[in-house]
Amino acid sequence: MPVPLTTRILLADDHEMVRGGLRLVLESQPDLKVVAEASDGAEALKIGIADDIDLAVLDVSMPMLTGLQVARELHRRRPELHLLMLSAHDNEQYFFEALKAGASGYVLKSAANTDLIDACRATMRGESFVYPPAAAAIVRDYLEQGDRGIETPAGPLTDREQEVIKQIAEGLSSEEIAEALVISKKTVDRHRSNILEKLGMRNRVELTRYAIKRGLVEP
Repeated sequence: MPVPLTTRILLADDHEMVRGGLRLVLESQPDLKVVAEASDGAEALKIGIADDIDLAVLDVSMPMLTGLQVARELHRRRPELHLLMLSAHDNEQYFFEALKAGASGYVLKSAANTDLIDACRATMRGESFVYPPAAAAIVRDYLEQGDRGIETPAGPLTDREQEVIKQIAEGLSSEEIAEALVISKKTVDRHRSNILEKLGMRNRVELTRYAIKRGLVEP
């Protein structure tokens, strides 16, 4: 698929000032245009599904749904949509999770002024992008783990169940979760029941502790 003359971008981050700064960086270039913004994961998912955009730039850590959860769902529903993750965390685990979720790259916010434009263009060309100083170390560590037969524990929950438990931990009702994920309340309740059974837990407090431990929500 040819790269459009102007890439239409969805920018998702829960901090308005950060979005403003990133918009200035992106729109300093004639081929990049921010046409939509989202302040949480649920809003980003709705826009990503419905709007005419070419690229979604998603913050890893957002309320409602994480950027990784949004990326997985958008990749499933709109596989032609290009995805790029943005994070304040220099964390190789997040990088590999981003690739698994369907993203083409991972940009540190601290290097956005220098890396974000290149990352957007590389993503639109169908190429991968990882922040340069960490690339060699990440690849080396990944290969070493493969040689040792080490795998990252995936946990017992499906991607959808992780989306639900995140929103339960954030205090949302079943009706609010259903609206955010565009599923029925009955389906949400079924997921809640399955989560409790899988984890051997009884209530929201225990689910919230689990979500914090897994990095789905901030303490």
